Amino acid sequence: MSLFDYKLTEIHNKLQSKELSVTDLVDQAFTSISEREDRVKAYITLDEEGARASAKVLDAKLVAGGARGLLFGLPAGIKDNIVTEGLRTTCASQFLSNFTPVYDATVVDKLRAADSVTIGKLNMDEFAMGGSNENSSYYPVRNPWNLNRVPGGSSGGSAAAVAAGEAYFALGSDTGGSIRQPASYCGVVGLKPTYGLVSRFGLVAFASSLDQIGPLTKNVEDSAYVLQAIAGYDQMDSTSAKVDVPDYLSALSGDVSGLRIAVPKEYLGEGVDAEVKNTVLEALKVLEGLGATWDEVSLPHTDYAVATYYLLASSEASSNLARFDGVRYGVRSDNAGSLIDLYHESRSQALGMR
Repeated sequence: MSLFDYKLTEIHNKLQSKELSVTDLVDQAFTSISEREDRVKAYITLDEEGARASAKVLDAKLVAGGARGLLFGLPAGIKDNIVTEGLRTTCASQFLSNFTPVYDATVVDKLRAADSVTIGKLNMDEFAMGGSNENSSYYPVRNPWNLNRVPGGSSGGSAAAVAAGEAYFALGSDTGGSIRQPASYCGVVGLKPTYGLVSRFGLVAFASSLDQIGPLTKNVEDSAYVLQAIAGYDQMDSTSAKVDVPDYLSALSGDVSGLRIAVPKEYLGEGVDAEVKNTVLEALKVLEGLGATWDEVSLPHTDYAVATYYLLASSEASSNLARFDGVRYGVRSDNAGSLIDLYHESRSQALGMR
């Protein structure tokens, strides 16, 4: 049985009782990576030296006073569009193959404060544009349950790493389904938090009005723990919501009696696979048996959602990716005869096809 098959609270108790060390957890992560990564390809950059150094420091803390928080010592993978100080961040693009950030994203700071351990940077569709993780400029990620199938995208590396036991949990980013869809494909739990709940500072932007960082975990309980750690107002993010963060952990009782669930009829209408529809309806029956109720509602503008998404996402992506011009960071062409040539040659040389 892998250590990563235990629930977060079980691992925490084992750390507290000294049955387990942080080094044991990091060893488990790199053992899984050595056994599976040549097939799964979830990571772009590994930080084994840094992870083992962090584990040594945390084990000393453990001896001195015990694990302080529930994320203490847990090995985490970070999607490669979230900047990490001193650890290469490529967005799965050759354009940033030489980019090493000089600061941490706010979510990375928060995970460090929670004493989790960063294992490495996770593969993705280039600049988070794609739904299959076949659009990485390094190599495609494979679904660990079936290597002939895709893991979904763009956070396919994040979902695959958790499913394969190559990280205890991971962070991804979601613009139009990029956490939720790969989580579904890989059989893990993915959450896109409400926009503004989690800081975007340090997330390389795709579509700024839609992007949001969120957790990928093996179960809902662990998702609540990770969200509790990364949520909150951040003055470095102008779109961060200045609201109180709920106590997600207090809602983990399992009691759903009295819960009212709205089910939009447009989401189960034409074009939805019959097996998927039946699975949703069966889940609603289970919830009913546990004391919840549900009602069909209508979201009449659903038909316009995809078109609206592509208008916003494409225009914002065009604006955000203009910064990759060969002037400030990333690949710079040596053959340019003018500023316009520099832009054109650098982008043509290093950006993938779309």
